[in-house]
Amino acid sequence: MAAELQTSQGLNDLLVILGAAGIVIPAFARFRITPIIGFILVGILVGPMGLGALSSQYEWLKWITISDAKGIEPVGEYGIILLLFSIGLELSFKRLWTMRRLVFGVGAAELIGSGLIIGIALYMFGYGVAAALGIGIALALSSTALVLPISGTKSAVGQSALAMLLFEDIAIVPIIFILGAIGPQAEANGFDGLITTLWQGGLVIVAMLVLGRFLLPALFGQAARTKSPELFLAASLLVVIVSSLLTGFVGLSPIVGALIAGLLIAETSYHGEVEVMTAPFKGLALGVFLISIGMSIDLQFVAKNWIALLGAVTGVIIVKALVTGALLKLSGARTGTAAEAGVLMASPSETTLIVLGAAASTYLIDRDTANFWQVATAIGLTITPILARIGHDMSRRIEMRGNDDMVAETMSSGEDRTVIIGFGRIGRLIADMLKKHDQPFVAVESDIDAVAAGLRDGYPVIFGDISRPETLDKLQLGHAKALILTMDEPVLAARTVQRVRGWLPNIKIVVRARDTDHAAELYRAGASDAVPETLESSLQLSEAVLVDLGVPMGPVIASIHEKRDEYRRQIMEAGGLTEAPRLKTQEALKSV
Repeated sequence: MAAELQTSQGLNDLLVILGAAGIVIPAFARFRITPIIGFILVGILVGPMGLGALSSQYEWLKWITISDAKGIEPVGEYGIILLLFSIGLELSFKRLWTMRRLVFGVGAAELIGSGLIIGIALYMFGYGVAAALGIGIALALSSTALVLPISGTKSAVGQSALAMLLFEDIAIVPIIFILGAIGPQAEANGFDGLITTLWQGGLVIVAMLVLGRFLLPALFGQAARTKSPELFLAASLLVVIVSSLLTGFVGLSPIVGALIAGLLIAETSYHGEVEVMTAPFKGLALGVFLISIGMSIDLQFVAKNWIALLGAVTGVIIVKALVTGALLKLSGARTGTAAEAGVLMASPSETTLIVLGAAASTYLIDRDTANFWQVATAIGLTITPILARIGHDMSRRIEMRGNDDMVAETMSSGEDRTVIIGFGRIGRLIADMLKKHDQPFVAVESDIDAVAAGLRDGYPVIFGDISRPETLDKLQLGHAKALILTMDEPVLAARTVQRVRGWLPNIKIVVRARDTDHAAELYRAGASDAVPETLESSLQLSEAVLVDLGVPMGPVIASIHEKRDEYRRQIMEAGGLTEAPRLKTQEALKSV
């Protein structure tokens, strides 16, 4: 047995993968770089076209390289399945229904529009009509495995990307069947096979939806009663595997089954625990998938054809970014959101490799053409994190472009108002209270998504970064009734208070403090009121606990006031104040 283990290629590949994960994730996290790039670079380095090509000359390289790329592909595919399963856990049928216009409207238009434009360009370069169409549709697909981990599913960009990617995942099976039907070696029953797959897949999905409603709560309830994490994990993985096998058996993509399984579990009370249990497997399996992408890049081929590959990748990215951004803008998205999502979705997909392989198998395209576009696709996948960064920076510049006029218009309305810096949870709550008492205000936020959400809800929010002195200048604080700082950045808050107090000695400045020490620092900097969030939440929690334990309300309130007075004295002494500060949020806001 020991000898078998020592010579097992699979065990050696597993050690390389685990070693890569142990090095790549912490190393890239330290430099705040997504590990996606690290895994792909590892694949290039240790794959059969990197150091693996030298393993026959240097025996020791066999221990740190992967010679069989096909051997680890199933693990990578399982990573994509778990990714779609986790996306299903974050969704619900109600939320999916509300996204239907984006999924089947913008998603369909993006895939067809990008595919046709790329196809027309390829036809002009001498490709046949069918080949140009097949390659165009393949390149129009975007990567679920890379885009969603970068964008998430909660932000405006993430929701737009999710909708389009869901349509692409649904459309992948019809695309493969249609390419098979129009190829030179197409079978006579190509379209009949598509129809059969669709009605059988429909029956399987309906059966999963009906049975899952009754079986999954009972299954996970029984697993939870055993209080065995191993059994709960086994039940979770069993559901994912069975669902994927069922849809795969009738010809649909296994990721469709994984998504439906996630949606079903999301409707139960066990979805949080299931997500936590499966997250490590998803992360590691996706790492394997990314390593396999890196292993597919032939550096010698890239060196010989770098001009053609550069033109191909650049052309695809430009077309997809423009089409996706334009469609999102037409659908009502903000310009910054549309631009960021367009650039993020511009690279090809892992499913592009599958579609190109299907087109080559029916001789719709020859093997050399398929190999060229597969390498181009791998390069496109590799630069996806870079595109994400470019898109994010473009979005910020676009939002900033019209911000100066918006600030000037808002602040020159002739009405004195309160300025709220930071429009997160606390900033929004303060805005609600000011609005309730008819106090005019304007909020400033550096998070584009938070600004967009506030504007949609009717709040006067403008985009701005107060760490830049010119932003504070444009806010015309000399005409403001008060300044409220709510951001959770202690150093920036103290620096801003000191700067504004130097300009405006009489303005009311109310600041969110992290604790009593931070409150004392803010008072020294010139704050009118500093409200320690940890103090007030701790006092309110203590009050609730004591009342629930049966202590009379009178003594409880008296002890709360006594403790607050104690903290007042501490802040007064630490801040060098001549009188004790007010600590309650309500008292601070009354002065605004």
